Amino acid sequence: MSGRKRIAILGSTGSIGRQTLEVVAWHPDRFEVVGLAARTDSLLFREQVQQFTPKLAALTGATHDGWSPDETTLTFGEASLVEMATAPDIDVVVVATSGTAGLVPTIAALKMGRAVALANKEVLIMAGHLVTEASRVSGASIIPVDSEHSAIWQCLLGEARHRIQRLILTASGGAFRDLPIANLANVTPTQALQHPNWQMGPKITVDSATMMNKGLEVLEAAWLFDVPVENVSVVIHRESIVHSLVEFVDGSVKAQLGVPDMRLPIQFALSHPDRFTTPTPPLDLARLGSLTFADVDRERFRCLYLAIDAGRLGDSYPTVMNAANEVAVELFLTGMLRFDQIPWIVEEIMGRHVPVRTPSLEDVCAADAWARDAGRQAAAALPLAAR
Repeated sequence: MSGRKRIAILGSTGSIGRQTLEVVAWHPDRFEVVGLAARTDSLLFREQVQQFTPKLAALTGATHDGWSPDETTLTFGEASLVEMATAPDIDVVVVATSGTAGLVPTIAALKMGRAVALANKEVLIMAGHLVTEASRVSGASIIPVDSEHSAIWQCLLGEARHRIQRLILTASGGAFRDLPIANLANVTPTQALQHPNWQMGPKITVDSATMMNKGLEVLEAAWLFDVPVENVSVVIHRESIVHSLVEFVDGSVKAQLGVPDMRLPIQFALSHPDRFTTPTPPLDLARLGSLTFADVDRERFRCLYLAIDAGRLGDSYPTVMNAANEVAVELFLTGMLRFDQIPWIVEEIMGRHVPVRTPSLEDVCAADAWARDAGRQAAAALPLAAR
């Protein structure tokens, strides 16, 4: 048992959480699950607790219902995430929650010196300055889990950061990359959730279709690798084989390639600096035949550029942009908003926002709450025929 890396997973029943546990199951001699947290009680969560027997389990959105798992201490409420993230016998906290729920526990874990494997984009979008400062002060690592940021990280191993010229993120283009723009108003949530290459959760899959996901990744990359937003670019790469590239000042470009399987970057986040074998099929370049790249259509993918604008403006704009998008995606998935109105909501709320300079954690939470409320009000005010 000694020598195994001890892991807590916040958001264990989501897509990233489930795949993280698959990686752990591949290497039971390398990893030990110490904590599992989810929002709601479910059969899946109970099965995870039973299979991995963590010391700690938490349900943030539930109250005690009589369940008392053997060998596991079960806690409830939002504060339980912070308790788990700062527990003394954890080496890596995998933040796989979605939305704002991951922010406070991420900062708390970093302040306590815990390495954070970060799969929650919103944490850095909302409060990148606070998260990176907590990491700098304690020396705790922020380990990228997203395939794009893992690719950049791998390309930069052994390289001097001041030699970076540009980071290049690749994007599949999502479910509607070939659909006539005039038809975007009529697409359904079911269609939006059919990603051509990846299996992901609903929110991130819709974000991929609008390319807001890639906009969030631009901002995330700027924080993770300490480069200006202007030095991060995006290209369409339909095959999702090249996960990202780094261009250096001498004109050399490094790329990281792999099959589109999130378990690979998750495993590297947990195994680094080592590399472990996997049961996944290897990349067969000859069978692929060719890899393609193209510029991003600004009209089709307005959300990408709204996110980049928020990053350039800074202050509390990224928080507001992110919250407005979350609300718009939620309303689209529940049939209350058209797909093509998602960027309209984001742009409208950004335009109404009065920015807060160098926002504190309290300012970030307040801006997030304001944007969510304003986004819902703006959507409700749209004529019914326009929804």
